[in-house]
Amino acid sequence: MLASIPTSRLELAPLDPAVITALLDGAVESIGLSAPDGWPDAHDAGFLRSRREQQEADPSRAQWVRGVVVAADTPVRVLAGHAGFHGPPGVNGPGTAGALEVGYTIFTAHRGRGYATEAVAALIAWATHVHDVRHFYASVAPDNAPSLAVIARLCFTRCGEQWDDEDGLELVFELLTG
Repeated sequence: MLASIPTSRLELAPLDPAVITALLDGAVESIGLSAPDGWPDAHDAGFLRSRREQQEADPSRAQWVRGVVVAADTPVRVLAGHAGFHGPPGVNGPGTAGALEVGYTIFTAHRGRGYATEAVAALIAWATHVHDVRHFYASVAPDNAPSLAVIARLCFTRCGEQWDDEDGLELVFELLTG
């Protein structure tokens, strides 16, 4: 079983196939979580199915996808979003060997509290410490001001742009650590 990545206010819990199935089936309470009404929507359900299929084909991929859970000592924990990497090192938009690309979503009710910044910082620290990864990417829509602010706070620098068939034009940012 994969361990969660703790921060001061959050827990980045693995979204393994069993957890994803519970989320897709609307049975989040059965795994001790609560999620926003109507979630996952069609877009996120597709994302979750894709991640489940990837993990079933290659179980080692489970460590790269996390749920953002508000840390609390209560019987039902609150799912505030999801964050993780597009895949293992080397799976990133620019196709750079050994680099990771981060992605994240914080649900509307939990935005504006710094959760995205805290989650991404924790993911980067974990990947650096556990996997010795030192090269990270993030791709952000040009009009996504909150996400652009997260990337700026974490000191990513713009290195290009790319076209995503699902999301359209994205600005590409990179971060090199120690």
